[in-house]
Amino acid sequence: MSVILKFSQFIQKTFALWVVFFAFIALCFPSAFVWMKAYIPWVLGIIMLGMGMTMTVDDFKGVLQSPKAVFIGVVAQFVIMPGLAYALCQIFQLPAEIAVGVLLVGCCPGGTASNVIAYMAKANTALSVACTSVSTFLAPVLTPAIFYVLASQWIPIDAGSMFIDILKVVIFPIILGVMLRTFFKQKTEQYIQVMPLISVIAIVLIVAAIIAASKASILQSGLLILGVVMLHNGLGFLLGYWASRLFKLPYADAKAVSIEVGMQNSGLGVTLAALHFATSPVTAVPSAIFSLWHNISGPALATYWAAKADNMKEDQS
Repeated sequence: MSVILKFSQFIQKTFALWVVFFAFIALCFPSAFVWMKAYIPWVLGIIMLGMGMTMTVDDFKGVLQSPKAVFIGVVAQFVIMPGLAYALCQIFQLPAEIAVGVLLVGCCPGGTASNVIAYMAKANTALSVACTSVSTFLAPVLTPAIFYVLASQWIPIDAGSMFIDILKVVIFPIILGVMLRTFFKQKTEQYIQVMPLISVIAIVLIVAAIIAASKASILQSGLLILGVVMLHNGLGFLLGYWASRLFKLPYADAKAVSIEVGMQNSGLGVTLAALHFATSPVTAVPSAIFSLWHNISGPALATYWAAKADNMKEDQS
């Protein structure tokens, strides 16, 4: 087991490199990955099951311990990222298919990777976990509702169907995971240790499948989408941080909210795009590229904040 754990840790630390590597392979040999697209909802369900297996009652106690910070984090998540997505679509006059994809990832809840990045950044990790949990459980209602308001000018949106799909691929697997952790704690402890490795492999396959299915669109508009995604992610970090400071949250809390806002559950965005806009594969590309980019920018930001925290300690000693 120790060998598997070491391998898992290595894969997690080099996650961004694997995403880039397999995205490149998918561009060169799309037929090797395009078949995976049909299984994306199931793959995301496995990731969410793993998330549920790592959750405990203590995670939800964090909401009661710092309700103001959680409230600010969740509101910022569902206001800043959809708002930024809409603004970027208007500023760059994005084609309808790409605009819908950008808005879709913007309306998703916080990503599970944000908790790891918050820990690396020496932020308030408990707050990050609480925000992720609350935003994820609100997603079935808020994601379709906000997406409908912002995206319906470009394309007809079936918010009711999207609500059901989020329940199926996100909420039900998480609840099942929590139940397994509650009733079979000792057995699930063994599986929890390898779940990060499974999640990394799953996300890499999801990104590769979308890249493969959208090769032509990426070659045509890939740089534009990458530029928009980089702005979306970077401004999300920035505005999430300053919104927290505006409401006088402590520095560690502000870092956690910043990371929570900037990092989206892009796997959900890919899945919803694949389910609802299958005739326009490019709609899933912003979510796929977001998954790639925020796993580069997140660790970079965490490294900067961790180094800053270490310097502050040295100055105080």
